Amino acid sequence: MRLALRRLPWRGALAALAASLLAACAHRVAAGAERDAPIPILVYHRFGPVVADRMTVSVRTFEWQLRYLEEHHFSVIPLRQLVDHRLGTAPPPPAPAVVITTDDGHRSVYDEMRPLVLRHRVPVTLFVYPSAISRASYALTWDQLRELRATGLFDVQSHTYWHPNFEKEKRRLPPAEYGRFVASQLTKAREKLRLELGASPDILAWPFGIVDPELAGYARAAGYRAGVTLERRHARAGDDLLALPRYLVTDGDRGRVFERLLSVGSAEAARR
Repeated sequence: MRLALRRLPWRGALAALAASLLAACAHRVAAGAERDAPIPILVYHRFGPVVADRMTVSVRTFEWQLRYLEEHHFSVIPLRQLVDHRLGTAPPPPAPAVVITTDDGHRSVYDEMRPLVLRHRVPVTLFVYPSAISRASYALTWDQLRELRATGLFDVQSHTYWHPNFEKEKRRLPPAEYGRFVASQLTKAREKLRLELGASPDILAWPFGIVDPELAGYARAAGYRAGVTLERRHARAGDDLLALPRYLVTDGDRGRVFERLLSVGSAEAARR
């Protein structure tokens, strides 16, 4: 700095110093904005060549969405990366970023979603309820889940043991019995997934998006570090990690509707 002051008139030196300070401040502001940038978490359920119901997204629509993300330079990041950042154990995700999740473990994840995920090389978090796996006709098998995990693109997490409606169960059961029921749903899911897949899930998708402080407490006690709901807005810094919001994606989420969902969040998307 002394050498710079000798070479420049004092006013020039002050101007250079001020410019340097402004640049440093701008860099810190930009870094903070990236660190705290809201991130949309998308949730899918079923896929198919045609739309059979409101929960089905056609293969054509899903492929269009993946191309849109590529063409507009979105980084598709694992949900794990977002959670780890919020826990302070990972750097901020690149902006703009988006997370893809799928609930329930339907067979169409293997038949219809998997080829597109492999082609586009995007990470996906699967939330499954073990009671259906290899048992229900609509569900994935354990071998299929192992194959999906082996690709390195699919992370398998918990959707409780058999997808109960906790609001209904709370009205039906005495308090002590309800507590045992919730604890069982949370722990049995982790145990079965660990037994079959060799991994201990620590992220939970709340069935029907239902969560309250009591349920969150049971989840923490069962070993979950994060949870996701069905609230239609971007995940933001300061959100409760056990109640991260997600957008339920339908086949109508394409074109300008999908663009608005990603760019401005639920308030605008709700007016579509």
